[in-house]
Amino acid sequence: MLAVLSKSADAEQELGELRELARTAGVETVAEVVQQRASPDPRTYVGKGKLDELKHAYEHARAEVLIVDDELEPTQQRTLENALTARVVDRTQLILDIFAQHATSAEGKLQVELAQLEYNLPRMRGMWQHLERLGGGTGALGAGVGTRGPGESQLETDRRIARRKIALLRRRLKDVGKHRATRRKERASSGTPTVALAGYTNVGKSTLLNALTGSDVSVENRLFETLDPTTRGFEHDGKRYLVTDTVGFIRKLPMQLVEGFASTLEETLVADLVLHLVDASEPDDRLAEMIASVDSVLGEIGADEVPLELVLNKIDQVDPLGRRRLGNVFPGSLQISAVTGEGLEELRGRIAERFADRYVDVRLLLPYEEGAKLAELYALGAPIAEREDGEEGVFIRARLPQPEVRRFARYLVADAHEGSAAEHV
Repeated sequence: MLAVLSKSADAEQELGELRELARTAGVETVAEVVQQRASPDPRTYVGKGKLDELKHAYEHARAEVLIVDDELEPTQQRTLENALTARVVDRTQLILDIFAQHATSAEGKLQVELAQLEYNLPRMRGMWQHLERLGGGTGALGAGVGTRGPGESQLETDRRIARRKIALLRRRLKDVGKHRATRRKERASSGTPTVALAGYTNVGKSTLLNALTGSDVSVENRLFETLDPTTRGFEHDGKRYLVTDTVGFIRKLPMQLVEGFASTLEETLVADLVLHLVDASEPDDRLAEMIASVDSVLGEIGADEVPLELVLNKIDQVDPLGRRRLGNVFPGSLQISAVTGEGLEELRGRIAERFADRYVDVRLLLPYEEGAKLAELYALGAPIAEREDGEEGVFIRARLPQPEVRRFARYLVADAHEGSAAEHV
């Protein structure tokens, strides 16, 4: 059963997203309750009258769990559970459960565990209430008698264990982060442009990654299908580009997840270009909200300074009039379909334009005794258009990342057509 407290007059969009989250978690929705309210009740979350309505609706629907579209305070969660005599799951718990189902890498699992521990730590008190109630006594001398028994002792023990585990997980993730940073440095040293795919969850980022690079990343129609950053490459006009798929954004993304999943979000920070992918088939107001949500999170992590291209995906689901309207609302944005391939060649061209000055065409003559330099050239992964073994050495015609041209300056061979290479040294 779903419950939404909305400040807006129309809560259907919020309900729809919560409904999709529940479906992704494997939960069937049997009933829904909405309350229009400026702010939650500090104790019961919903108002007193709405709580009575909620209890009746819950019993009538024979629901097994109540899912609330907000992060509940521990007191609010306990009050609702006591009132309904049922399990209450808030939005953060639901998203954490989905993340736990979908995390596949060791790092992703560590991040889920860390986020769950940080969420549960302030909520541990309720788990030991039955033991704490064993304590009693009144008066100045007797007030503490019995309250230092097994309940309080066990609670503090559990909190210490949780804090210790949180510190351990943070250290492990820091070590993993160092390895990830090393891999990024290796990619950066090759001079290959990196493009990060960012956007609301389930807008087709993984499908676009597959379409651009020919890979086979999972593209199930579920929210948060991608949790771990996935990097693949593609070539366009002899030049190579790396594309990284990142975790999808969502309205009211819990802060524990923004911080805990920094690994995938960091890929947008170190990218040379961010493709902000949106679902063009969404209604105008929903589309604007999704774009604003992503822009907000990008700003929070400092990725709003990275060059960005807005890309309207799923354009195959939009009629000609809708396409013209989108073109007027988002001038200069690309309209594509990762499923049908429409607009993908134009997208590749737009990416290439962004990095037109990243590569330099060079002609090199490497003496045979300089075999190490030849190995360095191949290690860069630079596109090699021609190789010829001659009497004086190996002739190479290639496209080098501009920062790497200096390393091979002494081997440059200029002619009437390629004389400009030396100008980049």
